[in-house]
Amino acid sequence: MDTRLLRTFTTVARTGSLTGAAERLHLVQSTVTAQVQTLEKELGLSLFDRLPRGVVLTSAGREVLEQAEAVLEAESRLRAVAASAGGTGGQVTGRVVLAAGETLVSARLPGAVAALRRSHPGIEVDLRTMGTADAVAALRTGELDLALLLEDEASFGDVACTPLAREPLVLVCAPEHPAARRAPDAPIDWAELAREDYFLHEQGCSYSDLFIERLLTAAEGTPPRITRFGSLEVARSCVAAGLGLSLLARANVADALAAGRLTQVPGPRFPDVTVQLARHRRRWLSPAAAALTTELPHHFPH
Repeated sequence: MDTRLLRTFTTVARTGSLTGAAERLHLVQSTVTAQVQTLEKELGLSLFDRLPRGVVLTSAGREVLEQAEAVLEAESRLRAVAASAGGTGGQVTGRVVLAAGETLVSARLPGAVAALRRSHPGIEVDLRTMGTADAVAALRTGELDLALLLEDEASFGDVACTPLAREPLVLVCAPEHPAARRAPDAPIDWAELAREDYFLHEQGCSYSDLFIERLLTAAEGTPPRITRFGSLEVARSCVAAGLGLSLLARANVADALAAGRLTQVPGPRFPDVTVQLARHRRRWLSPAAAALTTELPHHFPH
């Protein structure tokens, strides 16, 4: 049996959508549909009920899903054994698919991947940018081996999360912004902050979402003016131009702070956000993935 059919089936099952599975697998929807139909024909079973709102596993499909995931897990182990036995002189080899939000992908992970490449040249890291919800879904479908989540509380059942580090946050503005001229002994309070303009990371960024909640709580009357972007660079650029403030990971603005393009706003202190290392509880951790998990902590503050 072609394991590609099983991978497509498990992805459809976990996303509950042919379209969603096609996006994750980088296939056209007609190919996903054809592969599911081929698997159903081979097994002589109907695996999904097709409904207007998506697809739902049949009772037979639920049983097949568990076995399909076991087969894919066995395939992963077999490939790792084959790679290790392929004349690499005992070196760890293999491919690891790692996802994280842009905050970490831009500031922390390039250095970690470069260091791993030096110590383990036989390991290939496929780095992807994903928010928490997408990363958890991709761990469940087997699309990812590991993910880093910026979440203080992380409970996802079959996805295990282990605190890895703490990421410092900083509220920043341009040096010429009025907020930058406040005396350290007279910091801006939450009520004043709620009257400023903000340029923040996109919805789903945990620390931005919590910051907005606090601003809305402190606002009296008119809600704060908030613009959210999918790009940290756009948010940084707007703030550097003097258009408003932003709450960002210190690692993402360290160079701009050092160069004087941005400055820290004297105001409330923001707690560091937890970096969680996430992986599927039931899936085998390959030697390559284990090597990456050992390397990652060295690239975060201690």
